[in-house]
Amino acid sequence: MKYWTILLLCGALVACSSTTEDAYETPEEAYLIGYRAFQKTDYEAATKAFDVVEQEFPFSEWADKAQVMMAYSQYKQNAYNDALMTLDRFIQLHPGNKNTPYALYLKGLCYFEQMADTSREQEMTANAEEAFNELVFRYPSSIYYNDAKAKLVMIQNHLAGKEMEVGRYYQKREDFTAAMNRFQAVLINYPDSNQLPEAYYRLAACYQALGMTKQAKAVTQKLSEKFENSIWTKRALKLTE
Repeated sequence: MKYWTILLLCGALVACSSTTEDAYETPEEAYLIGYRAFQKTDYEAATKAFDVVEQEFPFSEWADKAQVMMAYSQYKQNAYNDALMTLDRFIQLHPGNKNTPYALYLKGLCYFEQMADTSREQEMTANAEEAFNELVFRYPSSIYYNDAKAKLVMIQNHLAGKEMEVGRYYQKREDFTAAMNRFQAVLINYPDSNQLPEAYYRLAACYQALGMTKQAKAVTQKLSEKFENSIWTKRALKLTE
């Protein structure tokens, strides 16, 4: 998390605070206690200290910073649900805050790191996609933009992979109509994914299996134009020759 110099704000506070429980008398000192605990990777203690700032000093200038740092501390503990609740609260209360882009980015990470393999449901993947898309749309100048875009590519590949897995399942059982629906969904919904060559090939194979030779050749032609050197192109050409 290389961008956290904005939020940690260590320099201004280190010289003026103690690390005792008495420091909770002011929001600045409570924040510093949380920061010091965070530095020591004591994320549970950091979470508690940042929570004090938010709960006991909600109108201080430190409250919003502490709220995001609390979410980050929860994230570092893999307490994703707690982090997500903290982040959602922050985003709702501070839509124009300078730290909102990071809050959206961290929200996306919480979902991204819980993505299931393609054999399982993809709720977390879809949620990660939504969070990163919101960040990219609302904050195109954010320092988190490029990483969010890169993760969106990975998410597209993942979701397309799920469709392909289901499509292959139906194709193997010769339910070609159901299989074709899945392969076409990949072509329409995930046009930039790495699953496209195989999707074209399997769509052509389904047409061929149904005796729809003309359609199979048309799909193969598109595959050849888009991915001339793909192994799936070679297989499709051999299939429809």
